[in-house]
Amino acid sequence: MVKFSIPAVAVAIGAGVSSTYAFAPVANTGARSVASSAPLFMSSVAAPEQPPLAPLTVWGDRIPDILESQNEAKSREMEFAPTIKASDLGLASDDKEGQLAYVREHAMEIKQQMVDNGAVIFREFDLMKEQEGFVKFYEALGMKTCLDPLHSVSARPTVNGDKNSPVYEAVNKESRKNFFIGMHNEFVGTRAPRAAAFVCFKAAETGGEFLIADGRQIFRDLKPDLVERLYNRNIRYSVMELPFFGWVDNLPEFAQPAAMGALKGLVSAAINAKVDFSVDMQWGEGGYDNTKMLQARAPSQPPILVHPVTGEPHWFCNVHSHSSKLRKDRESIYGAERFEDGASQINKSDMYYGDDGAISDEDLEHMDEITMKNVQFVKMTEGDVVLLDNYKCMHGRNVFDGTRKHGVAWFEGWEGEAEMKAKAQQSKQAAMA
Repeated sequence: MVKFSIPAVAVAIGAGVSSTYAFAPVANTGARSVASSAPLFMSSVAAPEQPPLAPLTVWGDRIPDILESQNEAKSREMEFAPTIKASDLGLASDDKEGQLAYVREHAMEIKQQMVDNGAVIFREFDLMKEQEGFVKFYEALGMKTCLDPLHSVSARPTVNGDKNSPVYEAVNKESRKNFFIGMHNEFVGTRAPRAAAFVCFKAAETGGEFLIADGRQIFRDLKPDLVERLYNRNIRYSVMELPFFGWVDNLPEFAQPAAMGALKGLVSAAINAKVDFSVDMQWGEGGYDNTKMLQARAPSQPPILVHPVTGEPHWFCNVHSHSSKLRKDRESIYGAERFEDGASQINKSDMYYGDDGAISDEDLEHMDEITMKNVQFVKMTEGDVVLLDNYKCMHGRNVFDGTRKHGVAWFEGWEGEAEMKAKAQQSKQAAMA
């Protein structure tokens, strides 16, 4: 979700249209723009150029008959997230050179497992207990790094604090320890990494499990009538709420339409100048006192995609993390999220049908039930890595106590991806012949 700071929003609105850059997202010290940033260092050797932005989302072709596709999925065997243990390979946990050699020698096989099964879990690899070894691990696999998908709108902190680091924090803040991060595919607006590697540098004392779920299985298990309704109407997210406009109600009635039109135009211009996707601002009311607010909604999109390589249909919908109702339901279990500043007033999301219609509580509860039915809680220890396909595999995080230090690297693709796609297409054609 796009995160903006209250002071930045206030400055943008109060300053008129003097500078859309006043409407800026939250940025940590040392945050940088694409234009001004220095080259990214991927290992001990400096890369000559900064990695690209996260790639554009591959929406793929529309599925002609979504219910027939779901029925086919029900008859298909699906393996998800196999585990590779160093001890099963005859490697000692401290044999870092042997582990690196194994990864390099079996790189294509490992990546094929990721594509076919959504994720691969690595355990007992001391190689990845520190960032340097983790980078060597994914470089040996031939993974191609990209910038964090939040790069254009917000700065995610890095594990070692170096702004040039390719390894980002994976939501370790103590202030968010009791916030259950719902299942989602990583994408911001029009951009989605093809893959990711999540690593544990320090496990939380209690909880903090990394959560994964197979999007193919979620698509398979949802009620057909809901699948058909969602797919035909599409979905869209609200990504932000600006609850600062109660004063408009105090204006003379004849002046309110003009003021609302001007405010909507100003805020729309400010936000759309910052993000690389079109944001539609809508007036509404929120809070216990029904304060007038502007809500930013992202473009309509399909909730089910065909996989860019294998062509399999899978769930690609962040309702579990974005639904306001589902978050509130979880707060009744884990407690409300604690924020370090006032950003909680604007960083609120929700999900609707693509035509802006509301989704019923019954349907939201069903999607929650099916999602959680397919979630695996992966308790990671130091050095463990989950390599995942960001299209097939959703991820999240359990609540925790103690100190948690997990990291993530994002990938635009990998060496051999085109060959995998060609092979999958040939197999499909042969099966149809």
